[in-house]
Amino acid sequence: MTDLLFTEKDLVTSLKDYIKAEESKLEQVKQWAEKLDALTATATQDPEGFLGHPVNAFKLMKRLNTEWGEVENLVLRDMSDGFISNLTIQRQHFPNDEDQTGAAKALLRLQDTYKLDTQTISTGDLPGNSLTVEDCFELGKIAYSEADYYHTELWMAQALRQLDEGEESSIDTVTVLDYLSYSIYQQGELERALEYTKRLLSLDPDHQRANGNLKYFEYQLAKQRKVEREQKVKEEKKEREKREVDKKKNFLPEKRKYEQLCRGEGIKLTPRRQSRLFCRLFDNKRHPYYLLGPVKQEDEWDRPRIVRYHDIINEREMEKVKELAKPRLRRATVHDPQTGKLTTAQYRVSKSAWLAAYEHPVVDRINQRIQDLTGLDVTTAEELQKDEPDAFKELGTGNRIATWLFYMSDVAAGGATVFPEAGAAVKPMKGTAVFWYNLFPSGEGDYSTRHAACPVLVGNKWVSNKWIHERGQEFRRPCGLMSELC
Repeated sequence: MTDLLFTEKDLVTSLKDYIKAEESKLEQVKQWAEKLDALTATATQDPEGFLGHPVNAFKLMKRLNTEWGEVENLVLRDMSDGFISNLTIQRQHFPNDEDQTGAAKALLRLQDTYKLDTQTISTGDLPGNSLTVEDCFELGKIAYSEADYYHTELWMAQALRQLDEGEESSIDTVTVLDYLSYSIYQQGELERALEYTKRLLSLDPDHQRANGNLKYFEYQLAKQRKVEREQKVKEEKKEREKREVDKKKNFLPEKRKYEQLCRGEGIKLTPRRQSRLFCRLFDNKRHPYYLLGPVKQEDEWDRPRIVRYHDIINEREMEKVKELAKPRLRRATVHDPQTGKLTTAQYRVSKSAWLAAYEHPVVDRINQRIQDLTGLDVTTAEELQKDEPDAFKELGTGNRIATWLFYMSDVAAGGATVFPEAGAAVKPMKGTAVFWYNLFPSGEGDYSTRHAACPVLVGNKWVSNKWIHERGQEFRRPCGLMSELC
């Protein structure tokens, strides 16, 4: 995305050069036209007297024979060659329709996760540029193409709001109302759909589809009201019963838990548990390297135990890791249970790269730091990404026993790492790292460590993680009872 910004900057410079060249050409044509306009105005008042002068006759012949040809060539000269050539070269790096749709879906995901209304996003209350009517309309159209009528309504309504407020646009109100009324109808709100259809027809009485919809909506609404009257009592009773059952179950789907935690809601840490969390200077049992210079360790969560190390990676090291990773960043993949292969997914849009210790002393030094502070052997940890779904089996190093996660950027809004089962949310903090065990000492999986990254609302998020495997830890973290926690 950063490269695309500089590509666009280069194209703007090229476009301005083209505009200057066109302006220069037009200025020459304009000067010629003004000179000839004055000359012909005088000449045509007394053509015979004017041509009676031999110089005037000669110059008329010369202008028509050669100079008008030069003007013709000037007018026909294409000044856009440089710009078109540059545009053609750069176009290979442009995003495609899939990329644009993906960016739109990302906006819709942010809207849902953080419960943002369209007005907040469109009018620029978030840092960044505001959205135009065309932008809102495009988001609505993309949602419409996915049969996502909920978001179609939200963004078409926002486009309509901005049009009503007087924003100039190439998108007309009738087109927006057409999409809006239909998306509302698809969600079963016939009364509102009818209202917007009537407004459309007040602007364009001959709109064929709207006239057809008007009759259909009126018929369906009358039918619906009759059914509603008959079933109203039954539905109210069922709804009361359903609410009671939901209260007893206290059930919240994992996705909703995830979104709540991303918004900073639903964090389950009582004051008593909070009082057991501490900050300390940590030397990992008097490790020689950290004995004189212990690191700052903070308890982030108790069950599962998540700790944060402050000032654990410096600016120079972070920049070197980014520099090594950038050329290889590729879209992160997920395991497809149906095909058994790794594939991309719409919900996972991060890009990742894998760095081995031998590639640069900084990577080796970071690996050693993780080993010294965790007491775990990192020689069996993952270094290279595996393309096979049986990656762990191929590595021969067992399951992931622990996770170490560096935060290499601050995030203005969003981007937390959340643990839905535990109710924990860990915020990105540049220069820090968090660490937790994914397995109990018995080797059984600790499902409370299931985690996910929240979408970044504003800013960029850089993280670097180390997955440490079971093999090699037999004497560093001995097997114990499942209930034990380290």
